[in-house]
Amino acid sequence: MHKEQCIFVAGHKGMVGSAIVQSLRSAGYKKILTRTRAELNLANQADVEAFFSDEAIDAVYLAAAKVGGIQANNNYPAEFIYQNLIIECNIIHAAHLTNVQQLLFLGSSCIYPRCAPLPIPEQALLQGRLEPTNEPYAIAKIAGIKLCESYARQYRRDYRSVMPTNLYGPNDNFHPENSHVVPALIHRLHEAKKSRAPEVVIWGTGKPMREFLHVDDMAAACLHIMELKREAYKACTDPMLSHINVGTGVDCTIQELAELIARVVGYNGRLVFDASKPDGAPRKLLDVSRVRQLGWKASISLEDGLRDTYRWYLNNLDRAETLGDRRE
Repeated sequence: MHKEQCIFVAGHKGMVGSAIVQSLRSAGYKKILTRTRAELNLANQADVEAFFSDEAIDAVYLAAAKVGGIQANNNYPAEFIYQNLIIECNIIHAAHLTNVQQLLFLGSSCIYPRCAPLPIPEQALLQGRLEPTNEPYAIAKIAGIKLCESYARQYRRDYRSVMPTNLYGPNDNFHPENSHVVPALIHRLHEAKKSRAPEVVIWGTGKPMREFLHVDDMAAACLHIMELKREAYKACTDPMLSHINVGTGVDCTIQELAELIARVVGYNGRLVFDASKPDGAPRKLLDVSRVRQLGWKASISLEDGLRDTYRWYLNNLDRAETLGDRRE
């Protein structure tokens, strides 16, 4: 990577993509290429291939995806598997066809089996059954990893993959039904505070444990991994498992998370957990020893990150509450 390269960030309007663009600019990269959904339909193969042919792209950050929480994954499994498969296939193949040598694919920690050993190492991939509530999305992300591995193996492309833990931060999706747990709780607890509701009911038992990474830390990790020399990256990966976990190495229960968000928001009512709703996987903590071996470590604490996210939410209420079905 060098500062004069033309870098395409797919999904720059989303939480992760916008943070990557900001990090690239802060790092001195001058030629950052972006396209909105109206300008380029990533689900259209011909349009994507024409775009890559017209632009002199040197490197790609593939942060475009259809994302959502447990409820959205349960309600729209076909959309989650189809849209994610077609977006990653179109971009990765078009990059290859136009001789783009460097690409970073962003996956998800949901690729790992429901009962994987903890903390979850990269080698746990495909070693057991997936969590049923997000299996279609996970399968699409596994396919993205294997696409990158296959083009690297057959054509010597330098296509890398990072598997982030649960992400949150500015530009997140705060839709009350289709969002992940952190933005969903921020939105609901903020509304409960405004209405002085005596209690807030939260899906599940509150016992599952999750790891959370601020999006600015994730963007920093993406740049760090892309800027590594190929030999250094390959030295820390299995030849047949080239993805890297990215997380904090620390987790908490959903109940602890909800209580912390309530303090950040200033909500003093009761938190009631509805055990009739699905919990998802009991625990998901990533083994981040490889990324630390490569010289990167998360720097933003969960409380500081939540306060930053809530400030952004308050400053962008109109926008935040209308972010529903979208691509990262």
